Amino acid sequence: MNTYEALYIVDNGLADEAKEALVAKFNAVITDNGGTVDSCDKWGTKKLAYPINYKTEGYYVLVNFTAPATLPLELERVMRITDGVMRFLVLAK
Repeated sequence: MNTYEALYIVDNGLADEAKEALVAKFNAVITDNGGTVDSCDKWGTKKLAYPINYKTEGYYVLVNFTAPATLPLELERVMRITDGVMRFLVLAK
């Protein structure tokens, strides 16, 4: 089991319930595939360094988790195909 860190930016135009649903979805992907979520920090709305799809703000979430080596690829795949995710990055600690 390795430790990882995932930072993703969700479209700020989504409703609060939709943002929480995305956070719960990604945490469920981690736990369903044999990982554990160590911490989930919701940073909230921040200004982006540059516009992405003409949007200047995003909702940032940082997740620290422990998982098998194959899980980050699955998490990235799910984030890539999910509407509302503007950017993401998964790193090994």
